[in-house]
Amino acid sequence: MSKRLIILDRDGVINHDSPNYIKSPNDWHPIPGSIEAIAKMRAKGWKIAIATNQSGVGRGIIQMVDLFSIHAKLLSSVRQYGSDIDCIFFCPHRPNQNCSCRKPKPGMFLEITKRFGISGNSCVTVGDSLRDLKAAEAVSARSILVLTGNGERTLMEHKSGLNLMPCKVQIENDLSSLAEKIS
Repeated sequence: MSKRLIILDRDGVINHDSPNYIKSPNDWHPIPGSIEAIAKMRAKGWKIAIATNQSGVGRGIIQMVDLFSIHAKLLSSVRQYGSDIDCIFFCPHRPNQNCSCRKPKPGMFLEITKRFGISGNSCVTVGDSLRDLKAAEAVSARSILVLTGNGERTLMEHKSGLNLMPCKVQIENDLSSLAEKIS
């Protein structure tokens, strides 16, 4: 198995986010260049996993069939570039359910690294929110903050002292800029 693994957040990293949730495939729109970036990173030998909080399911806002349809659209988009995504993990729980899989807790990351047979410090994680960075920190993964989605706000809050990002966070404009640099 590949020892090169990238764990991506979904909303705000791969596709545009919405405060009203991405509830159907019609709401899902990729950030320009993100799908091509996934294909480019996979062509460089990286395995691609997605770890996404989807509390809309637990809140009854998103039906499971719609979540699977959204993911089918994502997979279809990536496959149009002759590539694929190795796995998609999601947490359907509401924040107050105190599960171990909802980021910033590391449950999804632990399960993904276990599936690929690697330790957290052997993988790269990409997110746009503090919770993504905190989950990565909990498994000692290399963290990258993209400035799409909530990324600019996350960075501004850090600079103003409202949040404390982990020490070693790499900043990238978007998934495309990361795909150009990562080897």
